[in-house]
Amino acid sequence: MGHKFKKGISNFFFEYDTPRMVLVRDKKVGLTFRLIQFGVLCYIVGWVFLYEKGYQDVDDIISSVSIKLKGLAVTNLPGFGTEIWDVADYVFPPQGDSSFVVMTNFIITPEQQMGTCNELPDVAPCKTNEDCKAFSFRQAQGILSGNCTPYDNKTKSCEVYAWCPVENDHKVPNPPLLMQAENFTLFIKNSIRFPKHKVNRQNLVESVTSDYLKKCVYDKDKDPLCPVFRLGYIVEQTGQKFRDMAYKGGTIGIIIDWQCDLDWPLKYCKPTYSFHGLNDENSASQGFNFRHARYYKDKDVKKRTLFKVFGIRFDILVNGAGGKFNIIPTMTTIGSGIGIFGVATVVCDLMLLHVLPKRNYYKEKKFKHAKTGEKKTLNKEDGMGYSNNTQQDGSQNSGTPVATAAS
Repeated sequence: MGHKFKKGISNFFFEYDTPRMVLVRDKKVGLTFRLIQFGVLCYIVGWVFLYEKGYQDVDDIISSVSIKLKGLAVTNLPGFGTEIWDVADYVFPPQGDSSFVVMTNFIITPEQQMGTCNELPDVAPCKTNEDCKAFSFRQAQGILSGNCTPYDNKTKSCEVYAWCPVENDHKVPNPPLLMQAENFTLFIKNSIRFPKHKVNRQNLVESVTSDYLKKCVYDKDKDPLCPVFRLGYIVEQTGQKFRDMAYKGGTIGIIIDWQCDLDWPLKYCKPTYSFHGLNDENSASQGFNFRHARYYKDKDVKKRTLFKVFGIRFDILVNGAGGKFNIIPTMTTIGSGIGIFGVATVVCDLMLLHVLPKRNYYKEKKFKHAKTGEKKTLNKEDGMGYSNNTQQDGSQNSGTPVATAAS
């Protein structure tokens, strides 16, 4: 018993088993095998290593964006006079972050003050006081008092307690009041970091100097690294007309893309810009708008001027990745590629065993069947080696194709 145990331990540590191999001389199978291997090799070298850079450790991006706008506009409206509009008037929010709105059109409701007045007839029409029960109209601009009063000589509407007179926004100015916004300029300052690789970078690359910033304007073909953008050009790049978007507003996404190969000098890590219109074509709610008010006191009475602002909302999105050589992803990619080479063996085995006319012959050469009754005979052959078997396999069939068992 002890002798068998020692022999088992010895066999476990000092013996090596190798799969039986069959050499098949067949043009179709051989050509298929090499073509598949060549295709896999091209995929690994061309796509995985060269294009996808599978030898690199890729790090995600951390980003910060700040913006500044420049430009002036002038309006001259009846009852409102001539007014100059600068950055403090037409940019919301004023601090300028990665999402902001530039006003391009507006509706003014001047000199509003708290009190009671009539709601618009199309919002809260009525014939009697019963039609004006409090809170029955969710679209009303104030609290309904329950009274039905004349709006004009022909119609009646419900009375509300609100900022009076209530806003009438049915008629949007056309052409837009701030068409000059087309020539406003937007300066984008973007700072990024690849934390894993400890790399910091700005879109103000080496070629962008203070003198250069004073005169450059972005153009995707002529000046692709300038961080100063004309709003009209941005809208054009989305495939739309500035006047159409300025009329009722819209939304534009500005994409800053950083795809950096950090195995090269850092000066080659540069951003690319793209612009995408994000407008909703549904006629039920077109454009982009919100309300803004200027508050003041007139003879100790609190008043306000209400603006319904139509504008272009800009969302600046930063994408990117930084890759650098690392031995771990390199070895992982190589290992995966070696595994894919096994596809050639699987395909060729399927052809040999299930497709070719002599598939039964190949099955006999590939598989060796052992029966229980032959156990003693097999034990005696264990010490004889495989040289005789190899000779027999070669001598059994002298025709083509030839399948030879190899050890």
